[in-house]
Amino acid sequence: MVSQGVGRELRSISRRGWRPDLPADDADELTWLLFHQEQVLSLDQARQHLSPKTIRHRIKSGRWQQVHRAVYVTHNGPITPAQLPWIAVLSAAPAAVLGGLSAARAWGLRRHDDGLVHLLVPMAHRPRSMPPGVRVHRTTILADEDILDVGQPRRTMPARSIVDAAQWAPSDHAACAIIAAGFQQRLVGGDDVQRVLDRLPRARRRSLIRRTAIDAAGGAHSLPEMDFLTLVRRAGLPEPTRQAVRRDAAGRRRYLDALFEEWRVHVEIDGGQHLDPATAWADMRRQNDLWQSGDRILRFPAWAIRHTPAEVVTQLRAALLAAGWHP
Repeated sequence: MVSQGVGRELRSISRRGWRPDLPADDADELTWLLFHQEQVLSLDQARQHLSPKTIRHRIKSGRWQQVHRAVYVTHNGPITPAQLPWIAVLSAAPAAVLGGLSAARAWGLRRHDDGLVHLLVPMAHRPRSMPPGVRVHRTTILADEDILDVGQPRRTMPARSIVDAAQWAPSDHAACAIIAAGFQQRLVGGDDVQRVLDRLPRARRRSLIRRTAIDAAGGAHSLPEMDFLTLVRRAGLPEPTRQAVRRDAAGRRRYLDALFEEWRVHVEIDGGQHLDPATAWADMRRQNDLWQSGDRILRFPAWAIRHTPAEVVTQLRAALLAAGWHP
């Protein structure tokens, strides 16, 4: 049976396809090592394949760049974004792994990048000075199931990566956004986050991460949807079903942001993607189908949920009362 880590790596390779810089089958071990490590090499690794004299010559001649005390990039061009995680991991080796947002981005998380490379190391390990842009986090708990067992570079598994990114986020709002994105982009699902929290009893923002993950697993996959759910609860309104499935006139499955099913009140929350004409028209067609069947549909832009919550609650309460809801 293929492990979770192996499966993810194979799918990642399949998505990337064949790389034009793939070494020939008869390439030596050093060539393959540099291929897998984005042309970044530690001094210990270099010594396994080259003599000290050869290493010194390549540095002095400018063929290699020394980017840290014992880490080299084996070309003389600009450092690429793909090389930064390798520079960080090798600079703090052997115990370091990519963590938080850096690991989550390696797993495919999009639209979340703080410009840093985050490393996770055991509490007893204290790396020396690190390259610029690298932030080291120490932990007393790093279970085997939280670390990718195959693939490069070493990194935490998706759920641990998302939880750590939320712990290290600059604000509660940013933490919620990361959790929501992890579910929305299918990096995590079900009780993945809760299982990590069970192993981290002292995790920062533990309660917030748990509640947000529960809401995300229940269908509110975007941060505006979660903000809306919080408004509903604080206002004492009935709780809606999130991401409820309906069939349109053509029999296609449609997912509704929030549905107060007993009263047939449907709420749509419009994010930035609704500025795209094709997306907006698809939403209008879906709503027209629902209107024809008698549903009340309210639409709120995401910014209104956050900046004018009282108006949102007032309109929603009025719609529910008109539909027969009795507080």
